[in-house]
Amino acid sequence: MKRQAVAFSLLALLALAPFASTAEQDEDGFPKQWQEIGVQFPSPPASDALIPLYVSAATANHFYIDGPSLSLGADQVIRYVLVVETPSGVRNVTFEGMRCESKSRRIYASGRPDGTWSKARHSDWVRISDAYANRQHAVLFLEYFCPFGNPVRTADEARNALVRGGHPDVRR
Repeated sequence: MKRQAVAFSLLALLALAPFASTAEQDEDGFPKQWQEIGVQFPSPPASDALIPLYVSAATANHFYIDGPSLSLGADQVIRYVLVVETPSGVRNVTFEGMRCESKSRRIYASGRPDGTWSKARHSDWVRISDAYANRQHAVLFLEYFCPFGNPVRTADEARNALVRGGHPDVRR
């Protein structure tokens, strides 16, 4: 009986082998630990390069992504500059990254009025949540950068999704 269970387990493993992860592996065959690449801060955003981002009717803020800042690193992190303008004219600029695999994001730096960057003091990866009023990161994840949890293949694909108002793979 024990032999049959072992044989069945081996057959099940062999049947699942084609569906195994295609992530890079170390010399022992285990998935390699993810490692973030070095990051360079982009140029400050130019008003004529900002792509509007609809977030929700629950907020009066206006959201934009700086098109030229969009990049997809070898580490599969989508990096971008997010600009948030309040109805009173206050403007917040952040340089951020998003990981589709872990559904997480981080802020690398905040933009200063003179166009320079101030490195973020707390720049840990945090889980993306879909809060009703403050959901810009959830919208970027779900509708633009990570359709069905998979990262876009290129920065141009992400930029085109923003210009179109959503990724073509996401059903509206």
